[in-house]
Amino acid sequence: MSDIITLKENREFRRAYSRGKSYVSPDLVTYIIKNNNNNLRIGITTGKKVGKAVERNRAKRIIRAAYCDICGRLLPGYDIVFVARTKTLFRKSTDILRSMQKHFKDAGILKEE
Repeated sequence: MSDIITLKENREFRRAYSRGKSYVSPDLVTYIIKNNNNNLRIGITTGKKVGKAVERNRAKRIIRAAYCDICGRLLPGYDIVFVARTKTLFRKSTDILRSMQKHFKDAGILKEE
């Protein structure tokens, strides 16, 4: 997959929070909702609880790296919002990838190989 299409507008995030299905693990929360186009779009948020700006950016990078490894195996047509948790900082992207795989499998959007 070439470029990652990101959610940018507040209303897109709010839509995922209010109407999307959430999947929770100790290091990551994932909201998944069907969208009207055939694209896979993601948004990554980190709250102030995660840490200062440097830590929050690191958490986003870890999540983005894990997502890049799995994005080719997902069904198109979904908006996905990842919310970093305080434990995200202390995990490697491979650990986050495992959490993502479980969330996507539970949601039924992971392609079978």
